[in-house]
Amino acid sequence: MLRRSVLTVAELAPVRWLFEKHGMKFGVDRFIAGESLPEALAQVKRLNERGLLATLDLLGENVSDARQAEQTAAAIAELFPVIERHGLRANVSVKLTQLGLKTDPRLCLKLMERIASEAAACRNFVRIDMEDSSVTQATVDLFRQLRSGFGPERIGLVLQSYLFRSEQDVREIGTQGTNLRIVKGAYREPPDVAYRRKREVDAAYVRLVRAHLEQGGYAAVATHDPRMIGSVLELTERLAVPRHRFEFQMLYGIAVDLQRSLADAGYAVRVYTPFGRHWYPYFTRRIAERPANFWFVAKHLFRSSSDYAGQR
Repeated sequence: MLRRSVLTVAELAPVRWLFEKHGMKFGVDRFIAGESLPEALAQVKRLNERGLLATLDLLGENVSDARQAEQTAAAIAELFPVIERHGLRANVSVKLTQLGLKTDPRLCLKLMERIASEAAACRNFVRIDMEDSSVTQATVDLFRQLRSGFGPERIGLVLQSYLFRSEQDVREIGTQGTNLRIVKGAYREPPDVAYRRKREVDAAYVRLVRAHLEQGGYAAVATHDPRMIGSVLELTERLAVPRHRFEFQMLYGIAVDLQRSLADAGYAVRVYTPFGRHWYPYFTRRIAERPANFWFVAKHLFRSSSDYAGQR
C-alpha cells in the first residue's frame, strides 16, 4: 500500500517539481552518489577503500529521441576507460529504455553492442537492468542476442522475483554460467503479472537464487533483508557453492552496516551506485519500497519546511 501510494503521489507534477528543485535538501543525496561523474567516482573510491565493490549507474530511462539515446550510450561507454584509469573496482549497469528500446529496438541493440564492446576492451562487465514488465520480454530478447557474442564474464542481466515469469526465465537464461542479478522488483505492476504479497515475493526470491545456483550460474544476490541473506547463506552452504560464484549487492546509502559486516566476513559485496541529473524516477522507487526510506525523506522534508518557516 505504501509503494502504490508513494508512486502515485510522485507522479504529480507539483511534487516532482518540488523535489527536482530542492531534492538534495530533502535527503536525496542519501540515495544518489551525485549529479556528476566526478562526484560518483569519489564515492566509488570511498566504497573501495572500505572493501566494497561498486556498480556505476548513469541514471535515466524512457528516452525516445535517437540523438539523446546515442549521447547516453557514449557517456555510458566512456565509464569503462574512466574506471580503468582510476583503478576502481567497479562495473556498470544500463537500462535499455535509456537507449531507446521502446521506440527503436534496432538502435538500442546497436548502442548496447557498442557499450558491451567497450566493457570487453577494458576487461570489465556491464549488466542490463530490468525495468517494468512492459519491456521484460524485449529486454530478455536483446540480452540473448548479446550473450553469445560477449559471454557471462562481460555481460549479465537482472531478473525480478515478483514477476510470475521469472522462474521460467531463470531456467531458460541461467545456463552456461550466466551472471544474473536477482532482485525483488520495485515497479508498480498489475496483479496478473506479479506477486502482491511480500511473503510470496520473498519465497520466489529464494527459489530463483536456488535454481540459478543449482544450474551453475553466477548469482548477484541483491537484497537488504537480513533474513533473506541468512536464507541464501544457508542455501550456499547446503549446496556447497564456493564464494566466487555469488556476491551480495545492495543499494548506495542503504544498510551500510550490513554491507560492511558481510564484506568483513569475507563475502563479495557490491554497492549499486547511481548518479546523474535524471534521478527522480529512481529516487521515488527507493522511497516507495521500504518504509524506512520513506520516513527518512519525510523527516528531511519536515526539517527543511521548518527551517524555511523559521526564516520568514
